[in-house]
Order: sequence, then structure tokens, then C-alpha cells
Amino acid sequence: MPDDSNKTDLPAASGKAAVEEFLAKVAAVPSAKPGGRRGRLIFAMDATASREPAWDRACHIQAEMFEATRALGGLDVQLVFYRGFRECKASPFVSDADELRRRMTAVRCLAGHTQIGRVLSHAAKEHRRQRVDALVFVGDAFEEDIDKVGHRAGELGLAGVPAFLFHEGGDPVAGRAFQQVAKLTGGACCPFDLSSADQLKALLGAVAVYAAGGHAALERYGADRGGEALRLTRQMGRQEGGR
Repeated sequence: MPDDSNKTDLPAASGKAAVEEFLAKVAAVPSAKPGGRRGRLIFAMDATASREPAWDRACHIQAEMFEATRALGGLDVQLVFYRGFRECKASPFVSDADELRRRMTAVRCLAGHTQIGRVLSHAAKEHRRQRVDALVFVGDAFEEDIDKVGHRAGELGLAGVPAFLFHEGGDPVAGRAFQQVAKLTGGACCPFDLSSADQLKALLGAVAVYAAGGHAALERYGADRGGEALRLTRQMGRQEGGR
């Protein structure tokens, strides 16, 4: 049995060009995090059966985003996932990368329909309780009423919570829907390709660092990491400077 303890039931481009476009959009999102406050990020995952073949590997890659914020000492992450028959659960906010990884890898996929609208509503509810700096979503399908989901995404956008969506696979319906959600929240959407693990780690790390410390932290992150991370954060810096 998966470890679901301490969880609460809840009521297009590709390749290098897509990565650069995604990072440019991240850079264009205003940072609302005041000094001294811990960043808060919701990490939502589609855990329906279609994602099972790549699930374990994806979990380990996704957990890397938390490692990128260790030096900042300021990011709390909540794991949200849906699967099965209307099962949608949220963990407490955690501040430890190992605990996040444990929770992710304990989840097992189960056949069911997507519940992205429910995830967006949950993010808005959490934000009303205490500010949420960003929502990350990873999935491969969309089976809901796009107008209803779009309305919820728009509400999240008005609240100032950007959604960064990672689209696994090539389903065109999901791709269009994810792009709409990203646009309405003021976030961004990018293909999720497990064969490009290093780029994915850099992308996830960039979003996490942004949530924890804003654009200034992103610049320091790129300078410290060097290599690909430095190139990517410089791309983001050029985009921000051009506004």
C-alpha cells in the first residue's frame, strides 16, 4: 500500500527553443516575495495510469528542484496529486528535500480522469490562507471542461499565483489546455521530456529558486551553478532587462 499518511482529501514548441521560451516567461513573472518571508510552492502531479511507465524516474528528477533551494533556506513545498476515482490529496507543506522525495516516491499511479481544475481551486484556497508564490504541475492528459478550468486558472492569475506546467508526452489536447492555463495564470508551459534530464533539473531548479527568492536569487543561482544553469539564467536576465 502507498504511504498516504498525513495527506488531506481535497473537496508549442519543443527542444532548446521551448526551454528558452519557458525561461523567458518565468523571468517575465513579477516576484511578489517580500524580504524575510519563506517561499511557498505547490507541486502538483498527475498520478493516473498513463504516467506509470515514467513515474519513478520522473519523481527523482522532480525532487531535484528542492535541492536547488537548500542554500536559500526559504522554500516550503506542498505535494498535491490526483488519481483513481476522484482521489485528490495534498501533503502538509514541507521544508526538507528528503521528505518531499519520500512522499513523491510513495505514491503509486492508479487509473482515473484528470482533475486539474480541482488542483487550481486548491491552490487558490491555499493562497487565501497564506501566500503561495508559484504552482508547478506535471501531467500528460486533459479530460475536463476547458472553460471551467480556464475560469479557475483566471482566478489564480488574478491572485498573482503563476502556474508553471510541464507537459509529458505529445497529446495535442493536453498541450493546448496547458498553454491556456499557463497564459491565464501568468505562468508558462514547457514540454516534459525525461530524455533531457539535465535541462529538466535546471528548469525545475529555476522555478523553485524563483519561488524562494525572486529574480535576484535566480541570478545568484546561475552564477553559482555555472554551465547550463548560468546560460539559462542569463537568458532570463536578458528577458527581464528588456521589459
